[in-house]
Amino acid sequence: MKSTLKESRSSFALLILFGISVVFLLLSGCKKEENLIPIPIPEPSGVSVDLTKVPYQKLSEYRFFTGDLKDQNPAEGVIPYQPASSLFTDYALKKRFIWMPSGTKANFNGDHEILNLPIGSVLIKNFYYDNVQPAGDTRIIETRIMIRKSTGWIFAEYVWNDEQTDATLQMLGSYTNISWSQNGTIKSTNYRIPSETECLICHKVNNQPIPIGIKPQNINWSYAYSEGSQNQLSKLIAEGYLEDNLPSNIVSTIDYRDESQPLRLRLRSYLDINCAHCHRQNSHCDYRPIRLAFSETGLGTNMGICVEPDEALDPSLVEIIVPGNVNKSMMHFRLSSTSESNRMPLLGRSLVHDEGVQLLKDFINSISTCD
Repeated sequence: MKSTLKESRSSFALLILFGISVVFLLLSGCKKEENLIPIPIPEPSGVSVDLTKVPYQKLSEYRFFTGDLKDQNPAEGVIPYQPASSLFTDYALKKRFIWMPSGTKANFNGDHEILNLPIGSVLIKNFYYDNVQPAGDTRIIETRIMIRKSTGWIFAEYVWNDEQTDATLQMLGSYTNISWSQNGTIKSTNYRIPSETECLICHKVNNQPIPIGIKPQNINWSYAYSEGSQNQLSKLIAEGYLEDNLPSNIVSTIDYRDESQPLRLRLRSYLDINCAHCHRQNSHCDYRPIRLAFSETGLGTNMGICVEPDEALDPSLVEIIVPGNVNKSMMHFRLSSTSESNRMPLLGRSLVHDEGVQLLKDFINSISTCD
């Protein structure tokens, strides 16, 4: 009986010791949890974004689209969006999408600041042309992706094959010739697919990669979704992608093509999406004497009105914008040039954006003072 009682006590003591050890290991594991590699959880939509493996070699591996990839039919949770004004890229058309992991939301960070997107978020941008010669069909040239990892944003550039069945990761940059019909006129260009370095030139603040267009000021307008038209910010809230705490009055850009709007407002919106990513503090052209973000061009001097250029390209170009005088305005000269040493923007175009140049010309001719 004594022996049995002793064995029982020993067993009980071992059981307590084992329990204490398990609790200790669990607590230790909790303390070190942040150092563990997360195990990817399959998304209910079927989208695959494994942050330990991206960027994938093929665009199709992400499963952002259903059916034929070229049709760009978004999978569940892949939400289209469109800024009020679009960046000019040699007349390429664009389709943009956003995706976030299940259970995550973006936060408002200011009217003119990009949404604070959660880790794992992906921005997708497809560049294509309609009426491509000689057959008159559609050709997708490239898909640019930005992915937010725990260490920051990364770029992934995908170039489409001739069959339009998939796109392959290519980060070194390349060219492709393309001709298309636009409003009855045949246009052509040697289209530049950017390298990773070129992407960073425009997409950076303090030399760190950052998106450009996904700002409340740019998407605070209605988009024609497949299920009906809806304000894009409201759509993101409804989809669970954005916290429902937006201010009641967001100061927003407009579609620069809308001729019912004031010329100055149209030009400010155009300059914001085409130029401000470089002409702002801590960006590529922050040494220039202008600041072209929509939130800053309320001041004429920031827009370059009656401001001397910091570079003497031609003695006749006396100010960046000379009221009432296009021929003496540096901005008009740069937007009208295709020379790599003179043109603005530096990257993303080889053709003159006729509509943008006309907008600037109309604005310059409409003003007579430096205000």
